Amino acid sequence: MKKFWKAFITNLSKLGRAMLIPIVAMPAVGILGRLGAADMLNIPLMETASNAITGNLDMLFAFGACLAFAKSKDKTYPMIGAAAGLFAFKACLTSLNPDIGMGVFAGIVVGTLAAILYNYSREWKTPEMFSFFTGDRFIIVLAPICAIPLALLFNLVWPPIQNGLDSLAMWLASSGVVGIFLFGFLNRALIPVGLHHVINSYLWFQMGSFTTAAGEVVTGDIPRFLAGDPTAGVFMTGLYPVFLFGLPGACFAMYKAAKKEKKAETKSLMISGAATTFVAGITEPVEFMFEFVSPKLYLLHCLYSGLGGAIFYFMNVRLGISYNVDIIDYVLNFNLGSNAIWILPVGILFFFLYYFSFKWVIEHDNIKTPGRTDDDTTTAEITEDEKNFAMNATNIPYLAKKLIENLGGKGNVVSVENCITRLRIEVKDGTAINEEKIRQTGVKGLVKLTDTNIQIVIGKDVQAVKDAMNDLL
Repeated sequence: MKKFWKAFITNLSKLGRAMLIPIVAMPAVGILGRLGAADMLNIPLMETASNAITGNLDMLFAFGACLAFAKSKDKTYPMIGAAAGLFAFKACLTSLNPDIGMGVFAGIVVGTLAAILYNYSREWKTPEMFSFFTGDRFIIVLAPICAIPLALLFNLVWPPIQNGLDSLAMWLASSGVVGIFLFGFLNRALIPVGLHHVINSYLWFQMGSFTTAAGEVVTGDIPRFLAGDPTAGVFMTGLYPVFLFGLPGACFAMYKAAKKEKKAETKSLMISGAATTFVAGITEPVEFMFEFVSPKLYLLHCLYSGLGGAIFYFMNVRLGISYNVDIIDYVLNFNLGSNAIWILPVGILFFFLYYFSFKWVIEHDNIKTPGRTDDDTTTAEITEDEKNFAMNATNIPYLAKKLIENLGGKGNVVSVENCITRLRIEVKDGTAINEEKIRQTGVKGLVKLTDTNIQIVIGKDVQAVKDAMNDLL
């Protein structure tokens, strides 16, 4: 059980780091979508570009999953396989039940499956007449075929989940402060599996009705709020302090907790994420930084999201949205709300609540948030002596060649990565490694983690050695 748990945490951490890659596109989503909106510059083409990215986020996450789990230097084929598999999976799922929507979770599931299939299928032997389709290319054939039974499975699994959440949404609408707290909690908790939209759809566009002065009947929390219904807008209010202040506080905590040598890089990432939540109400760039690497941090985030709604329920603060929970909606809708000025001081408190709690958890549990992932923690702490070590070898390409030879040759090396001082290498057959010959090359040390995973201590020249090895591979 202990071994299984360690493997699970390791793979979850891999997935978490890979999920940082799709968020690079998210600032563009927020900026284009918000600036192009009717209440801003009113440029539909900008919104179209934003919607195009948003509509294909599942594909970006499929690629991220492939990058996390595919065991090869070149991950082109598994990524193409994941794309083909996702096309087939979504089409089959829609054909079976057009009401099913899995969001980015579909990409994560298909991308992970494609990577696992690739790792095994690339070694399968087939008749010579099929040789063009086998090896690394085999996944492009297998992924869409396997997508069919996968769609059949999720056609059975997903509808009961969606229907249950729809019923839950109707219950939340009539449950006072408890319902508001749970809405805030679930609105964030369901983000990773893409089911938050099920609850949102009912509350935003179906719950309640209001007759305008012109006699028009509108339904749903958002349309009723914008039409002037004094009872609407309560469900989104609690997310304002989270989006405008809390998540920027989390960004500041992750920046402060970053390693010294990574602070500059982490700072730019955090500023981008915080600005995107504050200006555009797009929270995924920040949430994806910690939700996969630390369930504890994400649980805190969900609890705080519910807490905001409960606090404002008792303070009689009400402020709905027209586009999203962002500073622009706060300003534009201020006069439609009630006691909305209280969002600012409560929001400042949320900034510090997120900052102190996140920073403590990150440092106490050694969470690998951005800026903390370079050093390999699977071995003893890297010493200053190791960091300052410089190899006597000046012919880096020759050293790389000898290392590959003594690792069992090109065919035995699966991947070569590096941290600050160490090569992190995965091989197919650990018995083919000649440890003594590797030590004779002048490296500072060799650490064998498992039968197929080793680390070679290089020192300051590690990046150059890794690049030379990958050039040869």
